[in-house]
Amino acid sequence: MPSACDSLIDDIEDMVSSSDPTPHERQSARKSIIPRSRRKKELNNEELQVDSLIPGTQKIWMKTWGCSHNNSDGEYMAGQLAASGYKMTEADVWLLNSCTVKNPAEDHFRNSIKKATEQQKKVVVAGCVPQAQPRMEYLKGLSIIGVQQIDRVVEVVDEAVKGHSVRLLGQKKDGGRRLGGARLDLPKIRKNPLIEIISINTGCLNACTYCKTKHARGDLASYPIEELVERARQSFQEGVCEIWLTSEDTGAYGRDIGTDLPKLLWRLVEEIPEGAMLRLGMTNPPYILEHLEEMAKILNHPRVYAFLHVPVQSASDSVLMDMKREYCIDDFKRVVDFLKQRVPGVTIATDIICGFPGETDEDFQETVDLVKCYRFPSLFINQFYPRPGTPAAKMEQVAAHVKKQRTKELSQLFHSYNPYDHEVGERQHVLVTEESFDGQYYVAHNKFYEQVLVPKRVEFKGKMIEVDIYEAGKHFLKGQPVEHSKPFTPSIAAPLQKGEVSGLMQVNTHRYMHTCTEIFYQEMYEMYTYCTRMSVPQNVIEILLSWCIYISITQPNKMFSLQDRR
Repeated sequence: MPSACDSLIDDIEDMVSSSDPTPHERQSARKSIIPRSRRKKELNNEELQVDSLIPGTQKIWMKTWGCSHNNSDGEYMAGQLAASGYKMTEADVWLLNSCTVKNPAEDHFRNSIKKATEQQKKVVVAGCVPQAQPRMEYLKGLSIIGVQQIDRVVEVVDEAVKGHSVRLLGQKKDGGRRLGGARLDLPKIRKNPLIEIISINTGCLNACTYCKTKHARGDLASYPIEELVERARQSFQEGVCEIWLTSEDTGAYGRDIGTDLPKLLWRLVEEIPEGAMLRLGMTNPPYILEHLEEMAKILNHPRVYAFLHVPVQSASDSVLMDMKREYCIDDFKRVVDFLKQRVPGVTIATDIICGFPGETDEDFQETVDLVKCYRFPSLFINQFYPRPGTPAAKMEQVAAHVKKQRTKELSQLFHSYNPYDHEVGERQHVLVTEESFDGQYYVAHNKFYEQVLVPKRVEFKGKMIEVDIYEAGKHFLKGQPVEHSKPFTPSIAAPLQKGEVSGLMQVNTHRYMHTCTEIFYQEMYEMYTYCTRMSVPQNVIEILLSWCIYISITQPNKMFSLQDRR
C-alpha cells in the first residue's frame, strides 16, 4: 500500500482544491485592499504599554530608614537594580527599606506606602518591619524582600512590575548553619563613594525585652574573615578611603564560627592603605569585656579611629535587669575606664532610653549621674516607645508626660557642656569624606572620629589634610588648613563617580562574550523545547524568543537572572 511519503505532492503549496482562487485572481483581489494607517496616539500608547511590561526598563525611587546596616543593605539593592538596567530615580516603582527600632520610623514607612499607593506607584518593601511583621494589614498585597534575601531584589522588582506580589522572607543557610546574609561581592551603589559600609554579621546573642530588631535579624550569624577581608580589599581598589564595620552587635562577631572581633580587625588593618581609616560599629558591653586588652591596641592603631559606640541604655541595674541587657553598670564603667586609660582621647559614644517600664525617679537619677560623670561627647537619647510583640510592651508603662520630662532633662544636661573646647589651638590630621548639610563646608574626622569642618576646596575631598583647630561647637570643630601643607591621598585608585555601580565583576572580554553566547543559545533552546512540550502556540513561542533576543542585546545581565529564575 502506498504511504504518504509516496505521494506526488512535492510542496505544501501544491495542496489546493479546484475551488481555490488562482494566483491571478488573488493578485487582482489585492488591488481593492486599502491599507488603513494607525493613528499616532494609538501607537504611542502601545509602545508605552509594551515598555512597562519589560522588567529592567523602569525607574525606581528608593528610600532607606535606620542604621548603617540597613543603609548597607540599601546600597546593595540599588547596585543590583542599576546593574540590571533599572534607573535609580523618582518614577514608576518605589522601594522602601524600613527600620523597626522606633515607632516614628515605622510611621514614616507606613505613610510612604500610603503616599505611593495614592499615586498609583508599584511598591516593594524591605528591611526589618516587613521581616518582623509580614502580616501587618498595611503590607497586604505588597511584595517583600527579607533582610537576608537582598540578593534577589531584581527578581522581586521584576515581578512587582508585572503586577505580581512576591514575598521572600527565608534565611540563608549552608549545611543547616545560618549565614550572615547575602554575598558581600554583589554590585552596590555607595551613598558616598569614599565610604564603604561592611556588615560583618547579622543578628545578635541577646534577647532585650524592648527590641523589635531581634525579631527581624534573628540570632547571630557572622561572615567568614576571608570574605570580609576580600570585600575591604575590593573597596580600596575602587577608591574608598574609609570603612565602617556595622552589625547589630560587632562585639559578638565570630562567636558562631569559632573566631572573634580582634582577629578580624588585625586582618583588616593589614589591608588598609596609609591615610585611610577604619571605624568600628556598635558593640554591647558583655562581648567587649573579654577583649579589652586587644581592643585598646587596635584603637591605638594609626589607621583605626579611636572611637567606640557602647550603648548603656540605663545606669540602673534594676532597669538593666528588666531590659535583659546581661550586664550591670559596673561592667559598662569598667569598659569605659579601661579604654580611656589605655587609649588617650578615645571617643566613647553611648545610648540611653528614658522612661523604660518600671523606671523610678531613683533609677533615672542614676543615669543622670552617669552622664554627669563621663560627659559623653556623643550621646543618643531616646524616649521609650513600646514596640508591638516585645515583652516590654506588656509591662506597666511609665506615664507619657514623665517619659517626656526625663528625656527633656537629660537632653538639657547633655547640651550644658562642650566636650571639644580643650582642642582649640591644636594641630590635627583629618580625613575629608563628606559635605556638610548646609553645603558650606567639607566634613572631615580626626583620629577620635570628631567632626571637623574645613574649607570647601575640591582638592581636599578624599584627602588627609593637616589643620589648626580654631573653633569648637557642641557637635563639631572647625579647622584651618596649615599653610604649605600638602594634602595626602590615601586612596590607591580613583573613587567611583556618585551613583556608579560598585562590585561588577571584571573579566576577560572574550571569555565573557563566549560565556554569554553559550548561555544565550542554551536559554533559547531550553525555552523552545519547553514551550513545544507544553503545546504553546507557535506565534507565542516566536514572541518569547524575540523578547530573549531583545534582552540579550539591551540588557545582557538579564540573561543570567533568567537562568537563575528558570
